[in-house]
Amino acid sequence: MKILVVGGGGREHAIVRKLKENPKATEIFCAPGNGGISADAVCVPIKATNVDGMASFAKENQIDFVVVAPDDPLVLGMVDAMNAAGIDTFGPTRAAARIEGSKVFSKDLMKKYGIPTAGYETFDDPAKVIDYIKAQSTFPAVIKADGLALGKGVIIAQNLQEAEDAVHSIMQDKIFGASGSRVVVEEFLTGPEVSVLAFCDGETVVPMVSSMDHKRALDGDQGLNTGGMGTVAPNLCYTAEIAEVCMKEIFRPTMDAMKAEGCPFSGCLFFGLMLTPDGPKVIEYNCRFGDPETQVVLPLLETDLLEIMLAIRDRRLHEIEVRFAGRHAACVVMASGGYPVKYQTGCLIEGLDENGQRPDATVYHAGTKRDAEGYKTAGGRVLGVTCTGDTAKEALEKAYAAVEKIHFQDAHYRRDIGAKNTL
Repeated sequence: MKILVVGGGGREHAIVRKLKENPKATEIFCAPGNGGISADAVCVPIKATNVDGMASFAKENQIDFVVVAPDDPLVLGMVDAMNAAGIDTFGPTRAAARIEGSKVFSKDLMKKYGIPTAGYETFDDPAKVIDYIKAQSTFPAVIKADGLALGKGVIIAQNLQEAEDAVHSIMQDKIFGASGSRVVVEEFLTGPEVSVLAFCDGETVVPMVSSMDHKRALDGDQGLNTGGMGTVAPNLCYTAEIAEVCMKEIFRPTMDAMKAEGCPFSGCLFFGLMLTPDGPKVIEYNCRFGDPETQVVLPLLETDLLEIMLAIRDRRLHEIEVRFAGRHAACVVMASGGYPVKYQTGCLIEGLDENGQRPDATVYHAGTKRDAEGYKTAGGRVLGVTCTGDTAKEALEKAYAAVEKIHFQDAHYRRDIGAKNTL
């Protein structure tokens, strides 16, 4: 099979490396890919959001199967374009991708079908947002841009001034572009956060091993929100009893709701959950594999990923036994100094072999390029260093030991990944 993976970050590198395990995957392309991915796939210089260009490449090169990994091309309808070209694809249609592409759509879906989530109101007028927040006078207040914002479109305002600044930035300064034309204002929930990815084929939903993300840039959950500074799996807060409640009250009802709305979900559905004192509630949905959750979930997957994806294509996910190793995984993200704001690129990375790896870890490349000198930084999040172990402690110790052997100018990483992963 000739396979094309759309995207160019750490998540895509993890997907490419997992797909390579199947001998059917004779050729793997990745568009646009990155320096590290080029050691595992043929990188093609097509932007992930270039729907027509990607479909043309797939058709001209007789690609058998396409995996659309990032949110932007999914929301733009890349799966629809591939289907129209007669190419089998993993990922939701444009209509189904609205579950991430529009916070208003997803919140209204949950309200309509009784799926537990935070109380909320939606607005398209900045003045009305401020009036509402003043009337509520409850802080912190959660303010979300309606559309996609690189995982950074959520601002938690601690007081009225911060709320006014957030609304001004999102709706008037348009820091997230058109994604901020509407906002959702939510009640602030408390409790441990859990990420659960799930394989879906429109009918069947199969949750993967749970994980814990670390969004803030600095130790102690301080600093700005990022795309994710590290992950551990499984999330020890997520017990078998809670998983049972989530399947009954959240996972299954979400699948049924999407089908009832005429846009059944096929692909990977990400459930961002908060384990509140009132039970688990949905913070957000993502219409794809999470990043960097994928970098700890897929290393624990024992069932062949390509076989699962092909079963989803054929609407026979119920026939597949999806198994995960009873082990632990940890991923520490090494970022460029200054991320997620301003940062330098083009810095030489030392401590990697010619394939961009280390023998004591799996290194997923997120923002790298490769030239005659070697691997260099080319983004905010540069590398995801992943290790597995029999315990969470072992996995983390191995990951941090590997991180300490990798160097580039102004490298930044959190030193407390997994510290809160306790029962």
